[in-house]
Amino acid sequence: MIMAASAIGCDCLAADGAIVHLRPAGEKDRAGLARLYRSASDASRRMRFGYLSNRQVDDEVTRLTRPAGADHAVHVACHRGQVIGVASWERTDRPGVAEFAVFVADDWQGRGIGTLLMEDLAEHARRAGIRELVGEVLPGNQRMLKVVTDLARPVAGSRDPDTVIVRMSTDPDTAAIAAVDERERAAERLSLRRLLAPASVAVVGAGRAPGGVGHEVLANIVRGGFTGRVYAVNPHADHIAGVPSFAGVGDIGEPVDLVVVAVPAATVEQVLADAAAAGAGGAVILSAGFAEAGPAGAALQRHLVRIARDHDMRIIGPNCLGVANTDPGVSLNATFAAGAAATPGGLAVAVQSGAVGIAVLEHAAHTGAGVSTFVSLGDKADVSSNDLLAYWYDDPDTQAVALYLESLGNPRKFARLARAVARRKPVLAVKAGRTPAGDRAVGSHTAAAAQPDTYVDALFAQAGVIRVDTLGELLDATRMLIDQPLPAGPRLAVVGNAGGLCALVADTAAAEGLNLPPLQVGNPVDLGACATPGQLNTMMSSVGESGQVDAVIAVVVATAANDVGALLAAAAAAADSVAKVPTAVVAVGAPDLPCAVGARRTPVYPLPEQAVRAMAHAVRYGSWRSRPLGTQPALAGIDTTAARDVVAAALDHGDGWQPPVTVEALLAAYGIATLPARTAGSETDALAAAAAIGYPVVVKSADPAVVHKTDLGAVCLDLRDEAAVAAAYQQVTAATGGGAVLVQPMHEGGVEVVVGVVLDPMFGPLLMAGLGGVYTDLLDDRAWQLTPVSDRDAAALWRRLRAAPLLTGYRGSAPADTAALEDLLMRVGRLAEDLPEVAEIDLNPVSVDSKGVLVVDAKLRLSHALQQQEADQRRLSQ
Repeated sequence: MIMAASAIGCDCLAADGAIVHLRPAGEKDRAGLARLYRSASDASRRMRFGYLSNRQVDDEVTRLTRPAGADHAVHVACHRGQVIGVASWERTDRPGVAEFAVFVADDWQGRGIGTLLMEDLAEHARRAGIRELVGEVLPGNQRMLKVVTDLARPVAGSRDPDTVIVRMSTDPDTAAIAAVDERERAAERLSLRRLLAPASVAVVGAGRAPGGVGHEVLANIVRGGFTGRVYAVNPHADHIAGVPSFAGVGDIGEPVDLVVVAVPAATVEQVLADAAAAGAGGAVILSAGFAEAGPAGAALQRHLVRIARDHDMRIIGPNCLGVANTDPGVSLNATFAAGAAATPGGLAVAVQSGAVGIAVLEHAAHTGAGVSTFVSLGDKADVSSNDLLAYWYDDPDTQAVALYLESLGNPRKFARLARAVARRKPVLAVKAGRTPAGDRAVGSHTAAAAQPDTYVDALFAQAGVIRVDTLGELLDATRMLIDQPLPAGPRLAVVGNAGGLCALVADTAAAEGLNLPPLQVGNPVDLGACATPGQLNTMMSSVGESGQVDAVIAVVVATAANDVGALLAAAAAAADSVAKVPTAVVAVGAPDLPCAVGARRTPVYPLPEQAVRAMAHAVRYGSWRSRPLGTQPALAGIDTTAARDVVAAALDHGDGWQPPVTVEALLAAYGIATLPARTAGSETDALAAAAAIGYPVVVKSADPAVVHKTDLGAVCLDLRDEAAVAAAYQQVTAATGGGAVLVQPMHEGGVEVVVGVVLDPMFGPLLMAGLGGVYTDLLDDRAWQLTPVSDRDAAALWRRLRAAPLLTGYRGSAPADTAALEDLLMRVGRLAEDLPEVAEIDLNPVSVDSKGVLVVDAKLRLSHALQQQEADQRRLSQ
């Protein structure tokens, strides 16, 4: 989990790819801050201070290094141990408002340091209850004005001849997050360029004899025709595999872009330190014996990362297979995989397992799926799939991204990056470790304790990632997605010369959510075993151009009486002629069938299931991509200041499930209506409450720790007189061992749903919707959504429920106000985003009818210890 900068600091990328460290300032920074100000140019000091004497420098340093408090904060940016920038906020007399200031060293101005500091400062201030940062900037300080403007948060000000007053909200909006991501992608590309497209490579640990990992990597680099300079590092040889060898990286005589390390784990640290001192840009560490080997190895791995980041280096690995780049201008195969190098193509591949990487490369070569870049991540000490997604976002050689993932280090960041990439090009993923359906944790109030794999499914669906179960399915779908246009819809035509296989295609299509519309010629269209190439071509072209279908699958079965090559050529010609309709071919019965045919490389599959599933993935991806992105609308009636006050007051009394009065107050601060309730500590109080409310009423336990009231007999419904209320009070208190009860008006009608939130250590706040009441656990009909929640996310969330038809007018019932339900989902999601102390929310049941929504029962748990991941700061993994 990435911790907040205010706790331990974090590493970030400057605009030019340099690695800087952000952290809170302290007494130890006095000398660094004094050096920062005294070494600055007169122009820089004038822009910040107007005038700054040496005595004033001392006063400013003292102000910045005083102990942290609730009324101020100071963060510094460091590079290689030197302070290069500082930012601070000071609380003003106005509630929720603080004054900010930023100063960056001359040599680092224009490289994004001020932006990083302001992002970090705004996040810290938001958590301290600051809603707005205010600052005075001289009109001539265009760089500072650009920093604030580039944060894409609302900026207002009053210009006068002397100053510009700028006001910046600390709440990140959609535009702010998008702007941060855009800057991060550009920085990541610069940061990884020397790793993935190097001009020079040195292999450390290259043995003189074939067979060792180092020697084989070096041999693969040479055989692959790498276009740059290649060196071996081995103190016992002058040349290895035809390239010069040196005793150490520092002896090469020039900084090397990429160092490939293949030495025992115990010596990797020294090799990396030598490479860093020599100015290397990055390292691919093939050596094993680090995090996968236990705590000692994990500690050594963290030390390697610190060495690298202190020298602007990036690391792939350790314990990995290597990297490859098929761009003709690079032609790098820095892996120790056996067999031929990857064929050039449009697929970028990232895998955590070296063995899986070998399987992907082998299968890609067999099926003709060309690769643009291949990265084996290994233990992911530094570079992760998130970094690579940012790199591939603008890569012109990459048409699709394939991921094999065993873990997700920062899922919220992955969701944003993957969604941005998927709007441009397909992202496919095999996520290892699926959990069997129904095998989930229990004991949560919200029934929200799903296995993490459920969260992964939600994440992938939200981000537009195509999740597949096998490597074969991944590459099958990739071939369809790279070479064919996206389907406009789910309508499929099947044309072939074998009725049985055509029927199997139709059956599989129905199971995958595709439909075969009735055509005048039939569908499937069985041309018979004696169909000629001309007949196949004519029929495929006709149905493809009819406007009645969105995709075509051709079935070609070889027999002794036909020419399968001619049939495939006819199918290819038809596919090429229908530009907007994707086509796949199922071909069986002949040896050495091609993997693709025609100018458009229409994919050929050996089995109907492969073709249909690949087409179905393309249909679903096309549907996702055609939908506009949602927005986070302004929600009326939200008072974050009041909500934070409620949380602070509640936590003064300790963590845990909160009493009804706290829950109601917190929900009210977010404009969420709850069914009125009165707390009764005795039978007399319960009778008085019922009389005041008016019959019929409900009596239930007020103990927030009670999970399932109905199961315990701790809720009694439809009580219509004093005798019923008195009996209910006795029943509920007996079931729970005493304590207060709640008395509420009886509410009937509407569809009962549950809305919940759980704060996962990796995924952050997750929003859940499901069928409510007693059916929540019985039917397990739930859907999940990562926060933040857009209007499109909220609309899609409830529609994923099996019970969704109940809300739209099932069997003649009145449709429910689903817009009100979506508003509730967005408000609950916003509450969870704004208040990291909220560990769990359970609104169950929520009554939804044609008049709106009403929360009938609500529970909420708070915790001091929980801290969500920041969504709007570009931090390298730690």
